Amino acid sequence: MIVRRLDQSEHKKTRPLWEEVFTEDTKAFLDYYYYIKTKDNQIYVVEEDEQICSMLQLNPYRLKVEESEFLSAYIIAVATKEVYRGRGFMGALLRRALNDMYTAKIPFTFLMPAAEAIYTPYDFRFIYSQCIASVNPHICDAGKAEGAAQECSYTDAVLWNAEELADFFNRYFAAKWQVHVLRDAAYYQTMIMEQQSEHGGVRLIRHKGELAGFYAYAAEDGLEIREPLYLSGYEQAFLHSLQELAASVDKIGTDKTNGNIKIFACPAHLADERKPVIMARIICLPELLKAMRVHEDEELDCSFAVIDPLIHENSRVWRITSPVGEEQLNVRETEDSEGILPVDVLTEFLFGRIDASELSDREGVVMTDHLSEEFQKIIKLTKIFLNEVV
Repeated sequence: MIVRRLDQSEHKKTRPLWEEVFTEDTKAFLDYYYYIKTKDNQIYVVEEDEQICSMLQLNPYRLKVEESEFLSAYIIAVATKEVYRGRGFMGALLRRALNDMYTAKIPFTFLMPAAEAIYTPYDFRFIYSQCIASVNPHICDAGKAEGAAQECSYTDAVLWNAEELADFFNRYFAAKWQVHVLRDAAYYQTMIMEQQSEHGGVRLIRHKGELAGFYAYAAEDGLEIREPLYLSGYEQAFLHSLQELAASVDKIGTDKTNGNIKIFACPAHLADERKPVIMARIICLPELLKAMRVHEDEELDCSFAVIDPLIHENSRVWRITSPVGEEQLNVRETEDSEGILPVDVLTEFLFGRIDASELSDREGVVMTDHLSEEFQKIIKLTKIFLNEVV
């Protein structure tokens, strides 16, 4: 078994494996993916019998965490030929990729799991739940549009709209979340091309010529909507645009929108369910801790040991401090520990899935009362917006 990272010129060699394992993906999508996404991603493979029999891909994204910005990686296309499964190839790929990411000082990596149980043994834990709605495409009759919806127009974005989309997101929405991918013109150009590869696009909502909202859609196998972002007062316009879009999709015969339309990453008040979708794993713990915050009127000072069975450099005793008047954490190694935390439990805590009061009940955790009190001061990362698909 040979585990290695491919040279960029070799990336296309993995397409046959993708086609073999992920049979639901179309030629149009893979043409887009292997032309656009593999230009700057990293692909790890296991080779045996002189062929690629397993792979893992890392797609780069720049993330905003509180006031810090850093490079992260989205894990995708973890696949093994059927005859080679059960031989530990995925584990070998993950261990190699995780430790390479540590060398690059990536604070954490994330993925959308096919099944939670695949990744929990490698200390991945859910950090983000997505609001999902199911709406009738005819909920807003064209003849009953009210208010701003009567004066709105709906068109698909083209590549030169990408800068306008980025400006809109950063002006009106970026500040709502503690964790999100940085959105620039290149990000939205890629989104437009990705949606087009799935018989969709990015739909613009304009009011008297000014951008009031937009959302991504795909029409490969039923009309699906992703990430509707619109200004206050334009919800009816958004719903009206769905009615028009559903009618146009039916008319051209791309797909029949019988039944309701799924809307992913919708506003919370529209949601029928809130589904865990993104798992993450801490990679370089000190870099993540440095991005965390406390309230400026509080002083924090504590130390704790971390147990990380895969990235041994994280298995240290860490001291975190933040004097009154400062919000950012200072991080350094120390010798005296007030407790012990496995890296998976620490992930759940820092991303707000469990409270400090619940930590001592988790397996492998040891905490003094003082450590628990100090952890209560850390502002957890609960406002997360990670809807990337590939």
